Amino acid sequence: MDEQTAVPFIDVTREVDLAARFPEAVIVDVRKEYEGYIVNRDRLIEVATAIRDELGYDYLSSVTGVDYLPDGVMEVVYHVYKMTGGPGLVFKTQTPRDEAVVPSLVPVYPGADLQEREAWDLLGIRFEGHPDLRRILMWEGFAGYPLRKDWQEAYFEEEGKPFKNRWPDGQVYRIEDKNPYENNVQYPADFIPEEYEPENDALLYDSLKRSIRGRDPELETDVVMVNMGPQHPSTHGVFRIAVALEGEKIVALKPVMGYLHRNHEKIGERNTFLQNMPYTDRLDYLSSLSNNFGYALAVEKLMNVRPPERAEYLRVIMAELTRISNHIFAIGTFLNDLGAYFTPALYAIKERELILDIFEATTGSRMMCNYFRFGGVTRDLPEGIAEKIHRLVYDRLPQKVDELDLYLTNNEIVRSRTEGVGVLTAEQAIAYSAAGPVLRASGVPYDIRRADPYSIYDRFEFDVAVRYHGDTYDRYLIRIDEMRQSLRILQQAIKDLPEGSIQEGKPQYQVRVPAGEAYGRVEGPKGELGYYVISNGKPNPWRYHVRAPSFINLTGYETMCVGNKVADVVAILGSIDIVLGETDR
Repeated sequence: MDEQTAVPFIDVTREVDLAARFPEAVIVDVRKEYEGYIVNRDRLIEVATAIRDELGYDYLSSVTGVDYLPDGVMEVVYHVYKMTGGPGLVFKTQTPRDEAVVPSLVPVYPGADLQEREAWDLLGIRFEGHPDLRRILMWEGFAGYPLRKDWQEAYFEEEGKPFKNRWPDGQVYRIEDKNPYENNVQYPADFIPEEYEPENDALLYDSLKRSIRGRDPELETDVVMVNMGPQHPSTHGVFRIAVALEGEKIVALKPVMGYLHRNHEKIGERNTFLQNMPYTDRLDYLSSLSNNFGYALAVEKLMNVRPPERAEYLRVIMAELTRISNHIFAIGTFLNDLGAYFTPALYAIKERELILDIFEATTGSRMMCNYFRFGGVTRDLPEGIAEKIHRLVYDRLPQKVDELDLYLTNNEIVRSRTEGVGVLTAEQAIAYSAAGPVLRASGVPYDIRRADPYSIYDRFEFDVAVRYHGDTYDRYLIRIDEMRQSLRILQQAIKDLPEGSIQEGKPQYQVRVPAGEAYGRVEGPKGELGYYVISNGKPNPWRYHVRAPSFINLTGYETMCVGNKVADVVAILGSIDIVLGETDR
C-alpha cells in the first residue's frame, strides 16, 4: 500500500483553566485525595467538546460509573489524554441515583460507545443520545444492575471479605445451604421463566439493520443476517459476531459479548485490596504479570509507596517478558485464523513455554503468577534464573523473532490475506479509543511507557514501534517490531539489575489504603490497561474498575470490517488480539 495515514495535528498550546472557562458549569473536585473537575451534566457535551478541541485532550481513555449509595448519587468519571503525550485530565458528572441520566459523549468521543453501554448494563446509568444503548455483558432479561451497592445476588453472604464464617470464627459453611433459592438465580416479581420471550436478539438485529452502510445502489440484493459464534472455533465458544451480508460483503457488524462475564469488578469490591491481586491474573490470562502491574500502581498511588530499585527492575523484566510471550503467541494464533493450521502456532508456543519456565521458577506459576505486591514483589529471582533470562534475551529470542519474520512477513498468502484488509485510520483509531498495537499500527506513535512514563521506563532506550497503513498486515508487523524493542529493554534491565531489597517495608496480609481515588495505567501487550480504584479507608475498595483494552479495542471492529468479505472477519479479529477473560471480565 502506498497511502499512509498520519496523526492529525492538534494545537495543544491554548491551555485554560476549565473552572474559569466554564464558571457556571464546572467546579474543582475538592474531595480529599480526589482530582479533576465536576461538570454540570446539562453542560457535559459542551464542556467535553472544549476539553477535546481547546485543551487538546483528544483521546478518551476510560469511562467509569460509580455508585455513591449513601449520598444518593451516581457519578461518571472520564479520563482523557493528549496523543502528544503527558499526564491526563479527569472530569466527572453527577446525577441523582433514582433517576440516573447523563448525556452520551459518543458524539464527542466515539470511544465511549461500549464503555457507556457497560455502565448502563451494570450500574443503570442511562446515557441520553447514545446510538445503541443495549445491555452488553448481562442478558436482556436480567433483573437489576449488579454493580449497584444495594444489589445482592441469590447467594449473597456479606458485603466484604473475609467472610466471618471463614475468619476469625473458622466455622465454614456453604451459603447455598442457607439460601432459599435452589439455583443461583433470582427472578423479578411476577416473572415466569417458561413464558419469557427473550428480546435481546430482536434488539440486536434491529441495531444491525440501522447500522447497514456501503450497499451497492445499482444492485437490488438481499441482506442476509449471519451469526459467527459463539460456537465458531475462532471465537472460542464465548464471543459472537452478528454480521449483515450483501453477497459476501459485510455491510454491518455487531460484536456480542458477555458469555464469559463473571462480574470481576463486583468480586473486586467484595475482596480486600490485597485479595484482588490474584484476581487480576485472570483478566488477560496470557499476560498475568502486566495485569498485576497496573493494579499495583493504582493502589500504590493511594498508599504513597514506591518499590525499591531492585523490585522496579524485576517488575519491568517480568512485564517485558510478558509482552514477548503475548505477542509471539498472538502471531501464532493469528496465523491459525488465516488458515495456516497450527504449524506457526507450535513454533510460537515453543518459545512462549521457555518464558513461562522463567515465570514458574520465579513466581511459582506459569500463568496465574500473583507476583506483584504493593511496594514490591513477592520473591527474588531464584539462583540461576538471571543467567537463564540473559541467555534467552541475548541469544535465543532475537534469533527466533527473526525466524518468524523471515518465514511469515513476505509469505504471499499472508500478504494477500492481510494487506489493505481491516483498515483503521489514525483519526478513527484515536476517536474509537483504540490502544496498543491497534493504535500504533494506524500511524499513532503513542506508548504509555514513553508518553506518560511509569515505574522506571524513562531510564531505558527503546523506540515506539509504529506502522502507517492501519491494516491487518501492519497489526501483525507491529508485534514483530514490539518484540524487538522489548528485547532491547530486557537487555538493559538485566545488565543494570541492582542488588537490594524487593519489598518496601515488611510483607503484609492486610494493607491500610487511605481514602481517595487513583487511576493506574500501564502499556499492556494489548494496549492501555487501567485500574480506577476508590478507597473509603476500609479494607475493601469502594470502587474497582478495569479499563480493559480487549474490550475497548472492539469499538472500532465494525469500521474495520465493513466493506470487506466475510472470510476477513476472523482475520481482522485475530489482528486485534483480544482475550475474552479481559473483554467480559
